[in-house]
Amino acid sequence: MARIVQKFGGTSVADIERIKNAARRVKREADAGNEVVVVVSAMAGTTNQLVDWTRQISRLHDAREYDVVVASGEQVTAGLMALALQDLGVDARSWLGWQIPLKTDEVHGKARIEAIETAEIERRCKDGQIAVVAGFQGIGPRNRVTTLGRGGSDTSAVALAAALKADRCDIFTDVDGVYTTDPRIVAKARKLGRITYEEMLEMASQGARVLEPRSVAMAMNHRVRLQVLSSFVDAPGTLVVDEDEIVEKRVVSGIAYSRQEAKITVARVADRPGVAAAIFGPLADSAINVDMIVQNVSEDGQTTDLTFTVARADLDRTLAVLEGQRAAIGFTALKPDSNVVKISVIGVGMRSHAGVAKQMFQTLADRGINIQVISTSEIKVSVLIAAEYTELALRALHTAYGLDEVG
Repeated sequence: MARIVQKFGGTSVADIERIKNAARRVKREADAGNEVVVVVSAMAGTTNQLVDWTRQISRLHDAREYDVVVASGEQVTAGLMALALQDLGVDARSWLGWQIPLKTDEVHGKARIEAIETAEIERRCKDGQIAVVAGFQGIGPRNRVTTLGRGGSDTSAVALAAALKADRCDIFTDVDGVYTTDPRIVAKARKLGRITYEEMLEMASQGARVLEPRSVAMAMNHRVRLQVLSSFVDAPGTLVVDEDEIVEKRVVSGIAYSRQEAKITVARVADRPGVAAAIFGPLADSAINVDMIVQNVSEDGQTTDLTFTVARADLDRTLAVLEGQRAAIGFTALKPDSNVVKISVIGVGMRSHAGVAKQMFQTLADRGINIQVISTSEIKVSVLIAAEYTELALRALHTAYGLDEVG
């Protein structure tokens, strides 16, 4: 007997028929003699509708009440999934975040999990009952409902798998695994049988939307075995594993992209110690994550232009925070640009191979694509380019790194 966490994303539970289909998959696992815990997202499109309603009410809304509204989508799905399982003759009940409880900090909208009490769920699992858990939500220290951020149901699933010491965490979605890049753009994209935690973390962080980055980091830290599968076809998926389980490491395993970026240039800031802290400190205090950063000394040599990227959804808040600090920072202008895309090439093989960045820059230059910002890590090179070159860049890089032939 194994203990398995099965997570179903929004497209997998988009309507009643798909919920019933997911329930049949759960029953199949239970019939095999395994203990099963199910984590569900809101039905496809529901969270977007709920978010839109909060914004229609108030552009700068109370984050605590925002969480109350957007957490309701998963509650509906959890109840429907439990009903679907019961209709199949399976003993099941739904659990909301506060009922477990799944305890978080109080950063509403982007809460982090601090503890999960699993004793009652474990007891019921041993008695043969299936727990259907509403993903994406928890309970904060002030007894308020919290949400974990977009894609947070993945995090809920992996955190539960770790707390329950599950043998495996299956992530069911609308794709049948992790591909070398987006197959909707690059026809020659290939499905990977295995990928390392580190590569998957970089791909998720850089825009590949198969898994949520925090969930991959948590899986890596707790060695939770992940499997990405399709809800709609019975086919092998992609296993996310330790690096030592992959015998031959490719130089580049995949190419990710993100259209959810916005670039901001803070123009003509005094070139003195403490300026960067004055800019990025208030952003951190407002829970705004900054990604790529580049600094250029201005023509007069006394000031500097500082360019960085944030999530496009955070652009308005970022500009508001910086305008509030204009006197302290001393900049002359803010120049926002949301017409950008981040392209990243990723692979653990980069550690032992030189020239990956050079090949990326040359490939883009040969096609007349200008690079605006560059950032690197041990297994990743990312560039920011104009959004209209996204498809051209992805196809050219996929071919340049030999990914068209990956089996």
